[in-house]
Amino acid sequence: MRRCQRLIILLNVFAFLMGPMPARAEYTYQFPVPDCKVSYSKYHHDYPATDIQAKLGCPFVAPIGGIVQDVNLKDRWSGKTNLGKDRGGLSVSIIGDDGVRYYGSHLSKVEPGIEPGIRVEAGAKLGEVGSTGSARGTKPHLHFGISYPTSPGDWEIRRGVIWPWKYLDAWRAGKSLSPVKQIENAKKKAAK
Repeated sequence: MRRCQRLIILLNVFAFLMGPMPARAEYTYQFPVPDCKVSYSKYHHDYPATDIQAKLGCPFVAPIGGIVQDVNLKDRWSGKTNLGKDRGGLSVSIIGDDGVRYYGSHLSKVEPGIEPGIRVEAGAKLGEVGSTGSARGTKPHLHFGISYPTSPGDWEIRRGVIWPWKYLDAWRAGKSLSPVKQIENAKKKAAK
C-alpha cells in the first residue's frame, strides 16, 4: 500500500509540474452517465461544476482513460459540521490521459477495485449515481467537476474550476471536445 501511495504522489507531482498535456485529436471522451435518461443545466449554484440528474444506480464512467487519484468509499458528511471535504460523499476522481482531473461525487456505490493508482480506460465504470454527502435527501445525481491536478484530497479545486456543460454536450453527441486549453487558462489564472 505504501508503494502505491508513493506512486500516486509521484504521478501527481509530475502531473502538477507538467500541467495539462497539449490537446490531441486522438483522445476519446465519453459522456460520464451513459445509457440513462439524464438532464443537467449549464450552471451550478456557487462554483463551476454540473449536477447530472439521473436515476439511482445509473453508471458513472470514466470520461477518458487515466489514473484514479482520489476515492472516497465512506459517506462522512454531516449537516452539523458541513465540512467541504465531506460534501461529495462517495466519490472518484481521475487524472485523465490529457492531464485534466475529472471528478464525480454523490455516488451510491464505487465499483469494486477502483482505488488510487489504478489505470482505467474511457468508459470504464467507476461507480453509480446516488445522493450521498451533502446531496442526502435530494434526487439522485452525479456532481461532475473538471479541474487541473493538485495534491490528492484538495477538495476545493477537485470539485470543479471550469463549467463542464459544453464538454458534456459534445461528449453526449459523440464529439471529443477537449477541456485542456480551458484548464490551462484556469490554472494560470489561479497562479496569479
